[in-house]
Amino acid sequence: MDLLNTLVDKGLRRELPTREEALAVLATSDDDLLDVVAAAGKVRRHWFGRRVKLNYLVNLKSGLCPEDCSYCSQRLGSSTGILKYTWLKPDEASQAAAAGLAGGAKRVCLVASGRGPTDRDVDRVAGTIKAIKEQNEGVEVCACLGLLSDGQAERLREAGADAYNHNLNTSESTYGDITTTHTYADRVDTVTKAHAAGLSACSGLIAGMGESDEDLVDVVYSLRELDPDSVPVNFLIPVEGTPLAKEWNLTPQRCLRILAMVRFVCPDVEVRIAGGREVHLRTMQPLALNLANSIFLGDYLTTEGQAGKADLEMIADAGFEVEGAGEVTLPEHRATAGGGCGSHESAGCGSHEGGGVCGTAAPAAPANEARTDLVAVRRRGAGTDLAPNA
Repeated sequence: MDLLNTLVDKGLRRELPTREEALAVLATSDDDLLDVVAAAGKVRRHWFGRRVKLNYLVNLKSGLCPEDCSYCSQRLGSSTGILKYTWLKPDEASQAAAAGLAGGAKRVCLVASGRGPTDRDVDRVAGTIKAIKEQNEGVEVCACLGLLSDGQAERLREAGADAYNHNLNTSESTYGDITTTHTYADRVDTVTKAHAAGLSACSGLIAGMGESDEDLVDVVYSLRELDPDSVPVNFLIPVEGTPLAKEWNLTPQRCLRILAMVRFVCPDVEVRIAGGREVHLRTMQPLALNLANSIFLGDYLTTEGQAGKADLEMIADAGFEVEGAGEVTLPEHRATAGGGCGSHESAGCGSHEGGGVCGTAAPAAPANEARTDLVAVRRRGAGTDLAPNA
């Protein structure tokens, strides 16, 4: 297949695909899906071997958010019944992190709901970072606290943070449809601040919110231009009580195509399967490891994930191995020079009709059936007296 051969060659050279090529990946038929996975898998293995990096989430402050992000169970006026609590103390957060690290995670992601941190909040998180690093040698810490003000990224870096996460989530043209309390430009500004402060930037997307193929390609091209070291790909978890609770637009096959497209556009970046993999990939999760080199272990911020033991078994059964604490995640040219996910040629503009492999357009995928049985609000771990799932 000429398209896939071309994309593999470009991925091995870190060359940007055309928009038409990226759209064509999303338009491939189910008959071609394994060929797409195999092609993107060659690119993944070239840059990351068969290693899978494990990350662990700690929700430092849950719920009570003033922002109105339609996808989020912690949004303003939420009626989702999630856990709601204010800031965990440093020792509480460190204990929560220890469970994930014991399960093989090498990065702890400290997340707090809200528009963005106050200077006092930054001080709180600095204390938590110190506690975690004192008790766990070599651990990576990523902070995710919302929109940053001037100087805050530098203070987090000085406190020992290694990375900062702030997702773009969707295309600029549709961002106002999902959030009105801040802008797409605000998000870009925060990722830029993290970069400038010397933090490893982490920024990704959410698929399944009713977006078009063009929207997905737009946001991934925007991410490549922003040059994060890691790109989390979330699949919307339609939580009852949120405006997007009825959006069941994903199939396992579409999720795999999305991950393949991200890998082709950002070939040498840590692509992470984030929220929603259990809900939408389901029994196809092992195939996705051929595309992504990173996952979250155990539960998410407000919903339950697959058991940590099952994650480890899945990785081993699929022929992959957990990345060790002493191994460097990124390829040498990125780890040493802070290089981007490729060269910065123009990504083009406008929207294009996407053809399938060999130029044959695939029919639109049918809407996924609602699997509300797979969505469970987290009732264990951080903020509770129960042991975490790790």
